Amino acid sequence: MEMDTHSLPLLEQALRKLGEGFADLPDVTPASDMPRMGEILNEVAERLQDNFPYQHPLYAGQMLKPPHAIARLAYALSMWINPNNHALDGGRASSTMEKECVADIARMFGWDRFLGHLCSGGTMANLEALWIAGQLRPGEKILASSQAHYTHSRISQVLQLDFASVPVDERARMDMDALEAELLRGGVGTVVATLGTTGTGSVDPLAAILALRSKYGFRIHVDTAYGGYFRLVDNLERDAAEAFACIDQADSIVVDPHKHGLQPYGCGCVLFRDPRVGSIYKHDSPYTYFSSNELHLGEISLECSRAGASAVALWATMRMLPLVAGGEFAQGLARGRAAALDLHHRLEKDPRFLTVMKPELDILVWAPAGNRASDISMHASRQFEQAARMQLHLALMELPAALLSAHWPSVDFDRDSVTCLRSCLMKPEHKSWIDAIWLILDKLN
Repeated sequence: MEMDTHSLPLLEQALRKLGEGFADLPDVTPASDMPRMGEILNEVAERLQDNFPYQHPLYAGQMLKPPHAIARLAYALSMWINPNNHALDGGRASSTMEKECVADIARMFGWDRFLGHLCSGGTMANLEALWIAGQLRPGEKILASSQAHYTHSRISQVLQLDFASVPVDERARMDMDALEAELLRGGVGTVVATLGTTGTGSVDPLAAILALRSKYGFRIHVDTAYGGYFRLVDNLERDAAEAFACIDQADSIVVDPHKHGLQPYGCGCVLFRDPRVGSIYKHDSPYTYFSSNELHLGEISLECSRAGASAVALWATMRMLPLVAGGEFAQGLARGRAAALDLHHRLEKDPRFLTVMKPELDILVWAPAGNRASDISMHASRQFEQAARMQLHLALMELPAALLSAHWPSVDFDRDSVTCLRSCLMKPEHKSWIDAIWLILDKLN
């Protein structure tokens, strides 16, 4: 496939415009060996060919969504400056852009008053959220579902916080009876609700968790690193739509613009409903703050140096594709979800496949039909390889037999988990490529 080079003249034009802002400075001629640089770049291009075609609709495996062209160009443009959004000295313009972007993201979730910033990704964002949770509720337990991202248990270990996993229901969502049983034991400080699990795309029942909060008084952190932007989408089922509708009542939220937000890695975002948590970040490092009395983003983040380029790319993208319900950006998300529903419907009707659950977002999981869990797992791995040889790239994931037994009552679960096939149909183009994807799945054996 041809790579997008048509937009490169726009970068050159923008670089000339950027240079105009520094025209009064004495000229500096950068040392460069153009022939050698060309040789190395060609070598880099050859090395990068050893990748899956993440940008193509036939790549439908992991959560890899190509950045929008405007994000690539804006990120590259900022590299001629290389701003650092730790302190205003290192990135005045990019820090302002970050604040504007984060405010727009917060408004998407219904917050006008908040504290938040960008960071390197969901892991760092969740670490900050759980660090604040531990500071506000010291010695108290963190709860997350067994299908929540493993980062929560690992971060809890790093922060030396007590952590417990809550079982899930047949839709891979946090089980409310199991959650209340944990709450009755006492000592719970924070419950992590996942709106869009990375395994199955399941959406925890946030409204029910909020009802339990009014009874037991814990904090709620919403990890919606994958699913957060679906708050703008109009084709969700009732349960998922209800969860996103009440996300503004959470205490903290994490979302990753580098997943559905069309951004390069790494770009995450953490938000706190109560701006007063900023006092917990307070530190004294005067050598980095000497140019302004304004708030530095480094004063409300655990990370120090942070790429201002991420804020520049996000700002440009959100200028082109605003975060509004029904807008072009939201329609792209809706097309990905429609693609997942279409493929699920085809798999569900075909006796050669076993489906698990109807997608809540744009992730779906299925397996080749079989009588025993071990046979299904073996066939799934084989079909994964077969599909890749036909240029369709899927993913494999292990799901517990306890979850699958409700969906596959006739299967003999001779092992504790089953290897399944998984697909993230997160590109808008996937909607028009379902026929091509189905033609390949139809050939698997």
